[in-house]
Parts: sequence; C-alpha cells; structure tokens
Amino acid sequence: MSEFKHTHHAHCESGVMSSLLRHHGLNISEPMIFGLSNALNFAYIPFVKIGGMPLVSYRSIPKSIIKNIQKNLKIKMTLETFSSKKKGEERLDELLGEGKIVGAQSSVYWLEYFPPEIRFHFNAHNLLVYGKEGNEYLISDPVFDKSVRCSSESLSKARFAKGMMAPKGLLYYPQDVPKEIDLKPIVKKSIKKVSKYMLKTPVPIAGLRGIKYLAKSIQKLKLKPKKYARLFLGNVVRMQEEIGTGGAGFRFMYASFLQEASELFDNDKISQTASTMMLEVGDEWRDFALVIAKAIKTKKDIDYHKISEMLLKISENEAKVYKKLLEFR
Repeated sequence: MSEFKHTHHAHCESGVMSSLLRHHGLNISEPMIFGLSNALNFAYIPFVKIGGMPLVSYRSIPKSIIKNIQKNLKIKMTLETFSSKKKGEERLDELLGEGKIVGAQSSVYWLEYFPPEIRFHFNAHNLLVYGKEGNEYLISDPVFDKSVRCSSESLSKARFAKGMMAPKGLLYYPQDVPKEIDLKPIVKKSIKKVSKYMLKTPVPIAGLRGIKYLAKSIQKLKLKPKKYARLFLGNVVRMQEEIGTGGAGFRFMYASFLQEASELFDNDKISQTASTMMLEVGDEWRDFALVIAKAIKTKKDIDYHKISEMLLKISENEAKVYKKLLEFR
C-alpha cells in the first residue's frame, strides 16, 4: 500500500472518509463522499441543549457519513468502541503496528494542536492516525493544512471525553475497499433521498419544516429577555459557522457534489442548474449569519422579524433546489 498523504478538507468526517478511501485506492472526493452519504440535512431540536441553548444542526448526525458510505458503497468497515481508556489506547497502538491508517472520533477541546482560542467541548470531531513516534501520534486532521503531532495523553483525553456524543474511544478502518464502483445508480438514489427528506419529512423539527420552525422561534424572541435572545441568536450562528462547516459550508459542499454528478452524467443540465441554485442558497446562509452577528454586537434593538423573514426565504429557495432535483433521472 502507498505511503499515506495528508489532504486538507473542508469538514472532518467527510474528509476522513475521502482520505481513507483514497489511501486504499478508491479516489472519491470529499463532496462526493458528502453527497453519497445523504449527509445534507437541517434540524432544530429545542429540547436538546448544547451549552444551555437548543441544538441547530445543518447535516446528518455524527457517524452517519461513515456508516452510510459503508452501506451505500458496500465497503466493509470495522468500528470499535472501548469500555476503558487503557483498552482503547492499546488497540490503537496494535492497529498502527499492523500498518493500518485509523479513523478516530475525538473532542476538539483536548486536542493540543488546536489553538486554545478555538477549542470547545465538541465530541464529534474526526481525524486520522497514521503512525506513532515515541510518545507522539502522527495525525492527519482534515481541517488542518498540514499533518500534525499529538501526545498520547492529549489524544487519549480527546478520545475518551465525557458528555454529549461521547466518543468512547471510537476507532474505525476499512477491511475491504473495491477498486472500482459504478457511482451513477448510487448518486441518483442519494439525490432523491435527500430531496424527498428535506421536502417531505413528517417531523416539524427537521428538513425545511425545521428551518421554518426556527424562523418562528426567532420571531418569538422579542418576548424573551434581551440577554437570552442574543445568546440564542449567537448560538444559531455558532452552530452554523464554527461547528463543522456549518449551514453555508455544507450547502457549498453539496453544490460541488451536484457539479460532479452533472459531469458523471455527461453534463446533465438538471444537476448543473441545481448546483448553481444551491451555491446561491449557501450565499444566503452566509448573509443570514452576518446579519445576526452584526445585530448581537450592537446595543440597538434587534429586528427579529427581518432575521426570521431571511430564514423563511432561505427555506423557500432550498425547496426550489430539491424540487429541481426530483426531476433528475
């Protein structure tokens, strides 16, 4: 097997899977991984709190990219969690000793190579471990432009952090990777699945219904204490722009997936058009975040109606993308 090469990606989980498969001879881009794993999503879950604020998610739940790529591409993957830190440490060293490149789930907060100002308690960060020298692991972290090193103590703390989405030392690696896969039927199925889910999900907290639900909740902030309202809006932006690639970034990634799909299908016009439309939606998400960021930094009264209307407009324009994609054959 070839020597491992680090690649800088936009998002941790999709980046790890792209690098892992490429190392095993299957060259699939990060946007294609993201699209084929049905990862584009939206959820506003007020009864699940992070830092005391409702959870806002712009993609599918952690580990879903790993599991869906395994399922959709028929790749044999092994996922292991551990009852003790010692067992998890020993297993990682054993796998590295066998020459394996290993994916790991971790907490950003305990990874010493992250600058202190951007560390926070987020337990679903993914990285690749490709070697060990002395007391340091050789890490390929997709969100860094170069490979990094991490002490055994720091990585162990990160892998066995407590709290929501606790990693439990998760390690994962492929057992068998096909050298060639006919992506066309998988692309078609994935596009249909995401589009139908976003348009027609039966639950009010997910898909486009979830975006509208969040818009209504923002409208109601005018009845809440000002401090709470600003914290609420700040959390929406933080979940969008700081955790993973956020609302805009995931939309841009899906637009890239649709562009690749159009090329796969000989410049298909539907996926090309939808890709352009999704890029425009990504810009709208970025504008939405910017308006909130400016609003919460000033002492002026916040125009909750304006912010809510921006979100409703985004949901309308995302709906147009998915309706266009349902024409894809």
